[in-house]
Amino acid sequence: MFSKKPVPGPDAVSRTAGQSSVMATPTFSVLGADLAVKGDITASAELHIDGHVEGDITCSGLVQGESSAIHGAIRAQSARLAGTVRGAIEVSQLVVLKTARIHGDVTYDVLTIEQGAHIDGRLSHGLEPAGSETTLDLAS
Repeated sequence: MFSKKPVPGPDAVSRTAGQSSVMATPTFSVLGADLAVKGDITASAELHIDGHVEGDITCSGLVQGESSAIHGAIRAQSARLAGTVRGAIEVSQLVVLKTARIHGDVTYDVLTIEQGAHIDGRLSHGLEPAGSETTLDLAS
């Protein structure tokens, strides 16, 4: 009536624990509200910035808090901006929240802007792939 399940040995437990610790690697980095950074930031992971950054930011994904201020260019695959940005922005998927204040040109593939957001700059659709050069042929 009751089936007996084999009890895992100590090797099985240690293998499982080892696998979970490998999978628990951080997927994002946080710069807190009390942090001020002067210099460029490059990250392969996603960034969550609540503090102040004076420099360019390059990352896979960016989440900016409402009290955050970024003075520099932003380059990312995705970004969700809620604070102040002074600089050029190049993002494939951009969400500008109602508390955001952007002063600079914005280049994007997909754009969402909440009612109440402020953007002072030029909006350009379409990012050029890295390494591509734009050529202009003039008709004579």
